[in-house]
Amino acid sequence: MHTDYLIIGSGIAGLTFAIKISAFFPDKIITIVTKSTAEETNTKYAQGGIAVVQNRTEDHFKKHIEDTLICGDGLCNVEVVEMVIKQGPKRLQELIDWGAKFDMNAKGHLDLGREGGHSKNRVVHHKDQTGFEIERAILAQANSRNNIQILDFHFALELISEKKQCFGAYVLNEKTNEILTLQSDITLLATGGIGQVYGHTTNPAVATGDGIAMAKRAGAVVRDMEFIQFHPTALYDKNATSTFLISEAVRGFGAYLRTKKGNRFMLDYDERADLASRDIVSQSIETELKKSGESCVYLDCTHLNPDDFIKHFPMIYRRCKDLGIAIEKDWIPVLPAQHYVCGGIAVDRNGKTTIDNLFACGESSRTGLHGANRLASNSLLEALVYAHNIYEFLIKSIPKNGVNGAEIMDWKLNEDCKINPQYILKTKAALQHLMQNKVGIVRHDKDLLVAKSKLQSWKNEVAAMQEQHQINKDFYELKNMIDTGILIVDQSIARTENRGGFLKT
Repeated sequence: MHTDYLIIGSGIAGLTFAIKISAFFPDKIITIVTKSTAEETNTKYAQGGIAVVQNRTEDHFKKHIEDTLICGDGLCNVEVVEMVIKQGPKRLQELIDWGAKFDMNAKGHLDLGREGGHSKNRVVHHKDQTGFEIERAILAQANSRNNIQILDFHFALELISEKKQCFGAYVLNEKTNEILTLQSDITLLATGGIGQVYGHTTNPAVATGDGIAMAKRAGAVVRDMEFIQFHPTALYDKNATSTFLISEAVRGFGAYLRTKKGNRFMLDYDERADLASRDIVSQSIETELKKSGESCVYLDCTHLNPDDFIKHFPMIYRRCKDLGIAIEKDWIPVLPAQHYVCGGIAVDRNGKTTIDNLFACGESSRTGLHGANRLASNSLLEALVYAHNIYEFLIKSIPKNGVNGAEIMDWKLNEDCKINPQYILKTKAALQHLMQNKVGIVRHDKDLLVAKSKLQSWKNEVAAMQEQHQINKDFYELKNMIDTGILIVDQSIARTENRGGFLKT
């Protein structure tokens, strides 16, 4: 099977690029492969919004740039930060033109929220379901284009690469268990995050580090994987099987963090208090919990106008109410959870990886924007800007050699015995527990070495099993999670200086 552009992933990064390239090249075929339904992406679960400077009388690009650099703790690429932030208004307008609807204030202007690390209100949002609204709008746009085909329930196994050049990917049709050899002149990895590597994460089940692991196996450079961002305020519910996020915008709206005894502890850690950046708030909560021995801290919204709260955060209000938490009189129990990886596949300003004809965009990429810690709501902006940059580059660029220059073999299916699903479930749970306890908010070299040894042992087991068994999506997700875990651990061991979201004692 051949396509002109192969996009792996159907979130904001992949869809934005697909929409643009399909319009410029109406005679080219754009193929999007996604391992679940097309709308099941990290984008869908982004509550907060997009950080874009709008009100120029009260805000300015310079302030947004400064906030990003402070949050990144000295490791951001300044030129990249300036480029991304200055493109913000144009990229946001494109989303609006494609049908995305954002909240407006009484004067008819965009209602701008504020989140941790931001010195001004500049977060454009749709209630507390911004990502869901964006995904709805851009997926409708993609579905309306005749030259875009979306293959849902198709799982990318490996990149087809040779001599630092990419020729597409081997893709598993989950319904038929057939492996397609999907050749492409250009391949874009837009596979999202790595959250499922950790036991406690705000990410959906699809976030298993697939693109990063695939790129690493193909020989691409992967950087800054030690910088794992933990969101400070995931809802604490010991009976839940998944983690629900209490948006940072709630603190931007005026909520306070408190200990069980009522102490507003963030005043002791940072002059910005509850609106400090995520790394500082998460590390502060970790310190408080170790001192008290409690399971969680609390978010106090009782002093806020309940009608205004419900208007801005209807989904959060409903979830709390379902759990018997009345925000008018009860504090919300919260705990940090893995949320975002600031590193990933190294790319230049055009989204090019270190492998020819392979590009990466969104959370799976490392652009230099985030440095050691991501500023809230900069991620959707980054995806929009880099999807546009890749598009701009490729409409002027001819792929190097292309697929005609390679001898591509089909994947030989192994029809032998199936892998025991209990092995996958058991190993996945053990991996998540290991990463949560040994490679969490605060790390120690001794723990990291223990984690590395165990991960390598699992890697060897999985490699042996792949030779002898029929593979499936669950098996390959586990393989990717192990490879991603090793990257996080190795790069954590290598880092000797604490910065941003990385703290080793």
